Amino acid sequence: MQSFTYVVKDRAGIHARPAGLLVKTMQGFECPVTITCHGKTIDGKKLFALMAMAVRCGDAVTLTTDGVDEEEAMASAREFITANL
Repeated sequence: MQSFTYVVKDRAGIHARPAGLLVKTMQGFECPVTITCHGKTIDGKKLFALMAMAVRCGDAVTLTTDGVDEEEAMASAREFITANL
């Protein structure tokens, strides 16, 4: 299992464009992906679930991957998140 915690720096938080791109990126991997914030854990491959979390600037999100291609998925997620959020 791989885990990564990141404090969102984008003033708009996780809004539609980066959320959609993150979900699309994660859907390319076989392993389950979860995102935790505000005490809620959602499937990181579901756009509406991510949008419903209402992640704002300054919120800490934890992304977890577990399974066959977890290392590749985490590397891709980490790269995307640090560059876009």
